[in-house]
Amino acid sequence: MENGTHYRTCHLCEAMCGVAIDVKDGRIASIKGDDKDPFSRGHICPKAVALQDLHEDPDRLRKPVRKTTAGWQEMEWDEAFDLVADKLHQTRKDHGRNSIGVYLGNPNVHNHGSLVSTMPFLRAIGSQNRFSATSNDQLPHMLASLEMFGHQILFPIPDIDHTDLFICIGANPMASNGSLMTVPDFRGRLKALQQRGGRMVVVDPRRTETAKLADQFHFIRPGSDALMLMAMVHTLFEEDLVDLGPAERLVKDVDLLRLASLPYTPEAVSEHTGLGAEDIRTLARDLATTRKAALYTRMGTSTQRFGGVATWLAYCLNILTGKLDTPGGVLFTQPAIDLVELGAMSGQNGHFAKRHSRVRSLPEFAGEYPASTMADEMLAPGDGQIRAFVTVAGNPVLSSPNGRRLEEALGGLDFMVSVDYYLNETTCHADVILPPTAALERSHYDLIFSMFAVRNFAKYSEALFDAGPDSRHDWQILLELAHRLEKRRKGGQLPLRSELGWRAFKQIGPDPILDMLLRAGPYGADVGRVRGALQPAIDLAMDILPKRHPLRGLAQLSPLNRRWQELPKGLSLKALKDNPNGVDLGPLQPSLPDRLYTRDGKINLAPRRYLEDLGRLHEALTAPFPEALQLIGRRHVRSNNSWMHNSHRLVKGKDRCTLMIHPKDASRLGLQASDSAQISAESRTITLPVEITEDIMPGVVSIPHGWGHDRDGTGQRIAADHAGASINDVLSDDNVDPLSGTSVLNGQTVNVKVWRPERQRKRA
Repeated sequence: MENGTHYRTCHLCEAMCGVAIDVKDGRIASIKGDDKDPFSRGHICPKAVALQDLHEDPDRLRKPVRKTTAGWQEMEWDEAFDLVADKLHQTRKDHGRNSIGVYLGNPNVHNHGSLVSTMPFLRAIGSQNRFSATSNDQLPHMLASLEMFGHQILFPIPDIDHTDLFICIGANPMASNGSLMTVPDFRGRLKALQQRGGRMVVVDPRRTETAKLADQFHFIRPGSDALMLMAMVHTLFEEDLVDLGPAERLVKDVDLLRLASLPYTPEAVSEHTGLGAEDIRTLARDLATTRKAALYTRMGTSTQRFGGVATWLAYCLNILTGKLDTPGGVLFTQPAIDLVELGAMSGQNGHFAKRHSRVRSLPEFAGEYPASTMADEMLAPGDGQIRAFVTVAGNPVLSSPNGRRLEEALGGLDFMVSVDYYLNETTCHADVILPPTAALERSHYDLIFSMFAVRNFAKYSEALFDAGPDSRHDWQILLELAHRLEKRRKGGQLPLRSELGWRAFKQIGPDPILDMLLRAGPYGADVGRVRGALQPAIDLAMDILPKRHPLRGLAQLSPLNRRWQELPKGLSLKALKDNPNGVDLGPLQPSLPDRLYTRDGKINLAPRRYLEDLGRLHEALTAPFPEALQLIGRRHVRSNNSWMHNSHRLVKGKDRCTLMIHPKDASRLGLQASDSAQISAESRTITLPVEITEDIMPGVVSIPHGWGHDRDGTGQRIAADHAGASINDVLSDDNVDPLSGTSVLNGQTVNVKVWRPERQRKRA
């Protein structure tokens, strides 16, 4: 790599911040924010400088390794591919296709190469036992989008750059830089909002980093968000504040929601939520009467016992107050590569509960079962038991509930392979680890998070460093395994046409596909010269073909669509390479009804599965709230996932893996700031230092996620020196939202007591 400044997108969280990386003598000299990036405008968080640590990490695996009685031994790639393909093929042959399980971690969605190669790999595996981080994260949002708008990844995004009221519930964008709302420099955007006379209101069980900047803050008891949101819906109907705005002719079943909200008066939910009735009414009134306003919810509302209902109600509130498809409200993005439309063209809008898991009968979503049942499927004998397992860029031992039980399950497998460049708490159970190149050794384009951005934007980053001849990108690893599995399934030889197709796919890689999608998209080829000749045919296709006909979809996505006439044109891979700081594609714009994918072209305000779950919500309304302490997670700006804890820049400073507890609860339990506390639920126990603070609601305790690096057999030395404890070692994997199958990560009850180790006996 030549000396000088190279521009890139930081891939360590959803924010897509632009970075300027100075290289000198083949090494990184500095990492700074890219002032010329039109989206992030020079902003970076502390994670960005850790790109150097991750790239240069001596603990990172560079060659395949296999576990032996003498320890881990390096292998050649061909030998490793053959071993893995043989083991997986034999498992499928002996025990059926569902005897192989697959888990995909969330780094995959930051990697366009992995995304392009994942589907061929999963098809070659052929198993229904698929899992991912989705059910520990954003599944309720995907379900609501599928049920209400007809597509699982069509998310309404707050137009924060133009809103005058931002209501933030169960989210901490100051630490996350947004989640399902890609928003670099949230602090700067909030400052601009407040300078134009706007306000931010935060509702959370903890006074988060975001809450400390809010104009108004309310504590709320964990797991009660759905009650508060339903009381806000009740208020809108009761006070005649419902105004659907631009979406009025598109919304159906408003009366069903009105009837469903009748029992949930603000007075009825006040004690359970911890909010005063008038505070709830004021929230509803302010949302309804502020012309440019947006309500946003995230992890705190989605990963709880009523995650499905709470997320649905948040969508409903934006719709009922006319904020959907309105500048300053919530809008749908129009990315350069429209995976929403591409998915719809191929019939991949999403699906839910087409089948249920073998052991606990939990619903699948988009072909994946909830992560909370992975251990069940490995431990319970019978037809379909998982006997071999594949993980790709994931560490579910630390990121899924009841990690110790999952460890037990992984230890009993016949075979396990991990595509990962760390020997971590999950991959240490593998028989073979296949390490891909690091992020700076491959090109980058954010296919997924461009769809969630608060402004339409496109940016491509070329590989910064040469990966070397004896390395493999993750897309190469997945495609090679898929190819070899297909050959074994076909008796060792594929038809010539199929064989040539595999070879071509492996040779061209993801970037030519990326270029094709950019050119064919709404910002693609400049078609001014040919528009006159082709426009009649395009218009005819749009008029006479059925709404979901593939040819109509191609016409709709094409730059020739009249809808895109005002958009900038000429986007291609070359154009992005010529603009390494990125290309601004403009603010979010109204897009209804074209953006709906429901069969009748209407917004389903009251899907039946949500109405049916309200019986459970009403039971919560009439039951006493828990007297035991309720546990919530938290996030720090220096820590996104467990794999970032091997960077000395990110873990330095004071210990952040602590138990946050309110002074009243600490006093009642006899805890002092210098103590450690034992946190337990049933037989699951962890120990953490105590942090006493009024920033946590009484009756609530908080532990950050992603820690717990004290396991034996791992190979991350810095992480082990800052081990902390895993919140998932105390959370139950039996506790899921029955509506969506989402893991309950917030609101489980725990016991807390002082922990003082016995004094060591004096040596004789």
